[in-house]
Amino acid sequence: MITVSEKAKERILSLRKEEGRTENENIRVSVKGGGCSGLMYDLGFDASLVETDHIFEDKGIKILVDRKSLLYLAGTVLEFTDGLNGKGFQFVNPNASRTCGCGESFSV
Repeated sequence: MITVSEKAKERILSLRKEEGRTENENIRVSVKGGGCSGLMYDLGFDASLVETDHIFEDKGIKILVDRKSLLYLAGTVLEFTDGLNGKGFQFVNPNASRTCGCGESFSV
């Protein structure tokens, strides 16, 4: 399961409105090869649903995850920070054994 912090929820709803997206466009989280630690997160809006997708809902936000990515993302919390040290979505992933400084890539 993937959960969403309150700040991440607020930012997702704000982005959906700013970009003129519909409520049918959910958040898709996936893992791809690359980044300085070997794997990197991919996050975006997606209206399509694939038969093998897993759907999670937390705080009214639907999250789509493909089967392969779920192995790496189970238990992850999607956070949003807007502090002095950086702004953006962050993944708090209990499966990651190492993460890079930017927080966008990891290894298991």
